Amino acid sequence: MKINLLDLKAQYDTIEHEINKVVKEVLESTHFIMGPNVKKLEAEIAEYTGTKYGIGVANGTDALMLTLKALGIGEGDEVITTPFTFFASAETTSVVGATPVFADIEKDTLCIDCDSIEKNITKKTKAIIPVHIFGQMCDMDRIMEIAEKHNLVVIEDACQAIGAQYKGKKAGSIGHVGCYSFFPTKNLGGYGDGGMIVTNDDELAEKIKLLRVHGSKVKYHHEVIGHNSRLDEIQAAILRVKLNYIDKWNDARKEHAHIYNELLKDVDVQLPTERENCKHVYHLYTIQSLKRDELAAYLKENGIATGIYYPIPVHFQKVYEYLNYKKGDLKNAEDACEKTFALPLYPEMTKEQQEYVVSKIKEFFER
Repeated sequence: MKINLLDLKAQYDTIEHEINKVVKEVLESTHFIMGPNVKKLEAEIAEYTGTKYGIGVANGTDALMLTLKALGIGEGDEVITTPFTFFASAETTSVVGATPVFADIEKDTLCIDCDSIEKNITKKTKAIIPVHIFGQMCDMDRIMEIAEKHNLVVIEDACQAIGAQYKGKKAGSIGHVGCYSFFPTKNLGGYGDGGMIVTNDDELAEKIKLLRVHGSKVKYHHEVIGHNSRLDEIQAAILRVKLNYIDKWNDARKEHAHIYNELLKDVDVQLPTERENCKHVYHLYTIQSLKRDELAAYLKENGIATGIYYPIPVHFQKVYEYLNYKKGDLKNAEDACEKTFALPLYPEMTKEQQEYVVSKIKEFFER
């Protein structure tokens, strides 16, 4: 049996007619940039997340970068984030001229550790970027308390967590601003790049809207140096169809994760942890094993795709050598990068497929 890590074709097959219809409508309209679907999607995402504004941008990385720039964060400033995530969470801090400062992660949830955040705050700290990793939300009560105490801005990197909840509140809606990615592999993914920023801050929303279109409110009249970061109309139309299914798909992911948990409960691997009173949406189902590389290779031999997220912690990336982090400085993140990997999981997955994956994992350990 061959099992992909993610099966986008299986998802497309379930909504093919709806997708084809809206794409055709956009093509026939010839309105491809900042059209009615973008405006409607912005309003729908804002309503879905319980925020005042949704602002469509070109991708999740731009969502973070434009937010940092709109907040005036730049040279001489520090932004605290996690080293156990995709590079963009720190990269965008560097792009605006600020310095990323890395806090360690919690051993169980793999989210940023709040005690480590507090230890890393200096007079230069301006913001915290907690990443809701793999669809699991960070301890937002504690993070917001820390931010208020030290007068910091919280930018939720919810790129992997749309639809996740923390005590009834949606990912992206608790901090001062939230950022989403619509990369095709995300829980709500387009058929190309796309991103969204949500906020309740009127002034911040206006600044971001200005920055995403070359610093211009009126065509050919430029108030600031901005960027070209607009969400395509075709992607917005596709995402509007998919948004109707996101809760159903996230519930299916959660159900499949619980099946894995039951099937793997007696296997010598560390299973994912769900924070109490929160909804994990399992962007990825990750397990940990000291024999990760050998196990992943064995699964590959048996037709099962896996993914290593992440092989190198961000503080050990070559580009950040100048920050002088040493082995053991962020031990939990470093350990996770040596042990964590993702098993196949997507809404359309069958129990038979999951049972096959687990049978091969057990077979590996029995050898």
